[in-house]
Amino acid sequence: MSEPVIDLMHANLHRVFDERDDAARRSAIDATYSVDVSFTDPEGTVVGVEALDAKARALLERFPGFHFSEAGPMRESGSLGYAPWNFGPADGDPVVRGVDIALIRDSRITELHTFVF
Repeated sequence: MSEPVIDLMHANLHRVFDERDDAARRSAIDATYSVDVSFTDPEGTVVGVEALDAKARALLERFPGFHFSEAGPMRESGSLGYAPWNFGPADGDPVVRGVDIALIRDSRITELHTFVF
């Protein structure tokens, strides 16, 4: 298993999309994604680290008290990473489930696709 890919998927879930501290999240974004990262979710596609940061911030602000957790093992296949997740109250059942699939190049996530179930 490729630890760098798994590490990037872990950072994506925990250090970016579950991080409420703006400075810590931005530091993780700079270490995890290419500057021209594209992020696609059911709402559409945004490009660049500023846009990705804005999406993460807006999501966390819209759902105070909700957290992401791993819904199974993170996996890799060559330059692709896979991370199943849950999102909901820290002390309750998940409200939303999904999976992130990322393309990694030069030790950074260059494309991130989120599927929501």
